[in-house]
Amino acid sequence: MARVIVINSGKGGVGKTTTAINLGACLNKIGKEVVIVDANLNTPNIGLQLGAPIVPITLNHVLSGKAKIEDAIYEHSSGTKIIPSSLSVQELTKFNLKKLPEIIKQLHPICDYVVIDSAAGFSEEVMAVLQVADEIIIVTNPEMPAVTDALKAVKVSRNLGKKINGVIVTRHANAKYEMPLSSIKSMLECQIISVIPEDKSVKEALNFRDAVVHTHPRSKVSKKYLEIARKVNGEEVEEDRGFFVRLFSR
Repeated sequence: MARVIVINSGKGGVGKTTTAINLGACLNKIGKEVVIVDANLNTPNIGLQLGAPIVPITLNHVLSGKAKIEDAIYEHSSGTKIIPSSLSVQELTKFNLKKLPEIIKQLHPICDYVVIDSAAGFSEEVMAVLQVADEIIIVTNPEMPAVTDALKAVKVSRNLGKKINGVIVTRHANAKYEMPLSSIKSMLECQIISVIPEDKSVKEALNFRDAVVHTHPRSKVSKKYLEIARKVNGEEVEEDRGFFVRLFSR
């Protein structure tokens, strides 16, 4: 039975979609069957970022009863499967969110993980997505507005009785103007499962229309996402702290 992981954030633009794509791609890299679902129905980006902006059948068609879920699954060249949402303005309101639990349930026999990219905020659409989660990963930046909205996401998830796997802090530049990681952890009362450094390779991957773990597999960002995937999969991970730290720790 597949584990359903929802990638959520209170604020947009913090790296939620990038996280969903690269977590899914890394789980696939370590031998797991993965389906990445773009449940950001109003402003979808999964297909766009993976080189399939326009496809014949989308999640919108399935939710509106016009297609079966298996018809909306597309396979990336890496082997990772995706279910995109429609970019068409005409499809914005033509779906029934009540069908989402049954649709996600139909994916259980065909994969090990369902990674869902939700919209930002706390709309009816987002609440429906959170309801189908087995566990939730919250993404934020080391900035007060983003962390404040992440706190709202934590509280909403807990009110729904959902397990919060942890928090991922993205675009971390280790700068003085950023919120300290200890403050973020204290404010959210959640473990920080990874800190993703600011890296131009993420933007370059967007231009290539692919996951950064495919375009820049040796980058620091890619190594971090692979660590996250291994942690999610229940593996023991020794994080790379750098040569000199390891040397002197001996």
